[in-house]
Amino acid sequence: MSCNVAFIGLGVMGYPMAGYISKAGHNVTVYNRTKSKAEKWIKEYKGILAETPLEAAVDADFIFTCVGNDDNLREVTTSATGIFSTAKKDSIYIDNSTVSAKISKELYQEAKDNEFNFLDAPISGGQSGAESGSLTVMVGGDEDIFKKAEPIIGCYSKKVKLIGKSGSGQLAKMVNQICIAGLVQGLSEGINFGMKAGLNMEDVIEVISKGAAQSWQMENRYKTMIDDKFEFGFAVDWMRKDLKIAMEEAKNNGSLLPLTEIIDKYYGEVQEMGGNRWDTSSLIRRLSK
Repeated sequence: MSCNVAFIGLGVMGYPMAGYISKAGHNVTVYNRTKSKAEKWIKEYKGILAETPLEAAVDADFIFTCVGNDDNLREVTTSATGIFSTAKKDSIYIDNSTVSAKISKELYQEAKDNEFNFLDAPISGGQSGAESGSLTVMVGGDEDIFKKAEPIIGCYSKKVKLIGKSGSGQLAKMVNQICIAGLVQGLSEGINFGMKAGLNMEDVIEVISKGAAQSWQMENRYKTMIDDKFEFGFAVDWMRKDLKIAMEEAKNNGSLLPLTEIIDKYYGEVQEMGGNRWDTSSLIRRLSK
């Protein structure tokens, strides 16, 4: 059964995600701040272009957003041209952005007050996961609403799970980014160590990737790290934004993130090297500078 879907935010993640929803047979209306990106999308996929988020949300059964940060999210939701002005009763709004748990909880309540529903549903898997329709989605919100939204979220994902109440999806994404930061730093140090020791790192990785050191980062990034190429995924600027969110949340809940704080500073050094848009595996570059 096809549904009316609004998708706001056609960046490197949102563009293919909206495409998968369209290819699944749903009626998709898109909005993007840079209009040319939306114009390109409707030439590639079946859908309609809206001039504002407000317009995109009219008569939508499901509304998706995938934007950069808390401020961007407020702009497309509660501003004068935001989706909250036109979201219809009982519709379901799914936010795929990585933002603070605080704003997610606020939007959940505001949606309830306006008689529609909200799920925070940040994604993991990077650009390659978005393009292959194999993202992982961590969801916060009400179980009955999640069950209604799960099939359409499944259009662009391989794993979708309700973590808990509103805000839980964003908190789970923070856990995800904290873990990735440590993994990438460890992999960077290991590969750099092996190369300086004169080892054939292709052979080393072939062996250790079948043991306890195995990780997604190792399997998918070791070759490009050895080749000193960093154009294959989640950008350093985005990672620092996400780690900042996690560190701020850690202050609220009293948890300690000593390693995350150190690696965030390392990513700052990568930015100083001009690596703002390099992928996160570029941590190795600062070890060999």
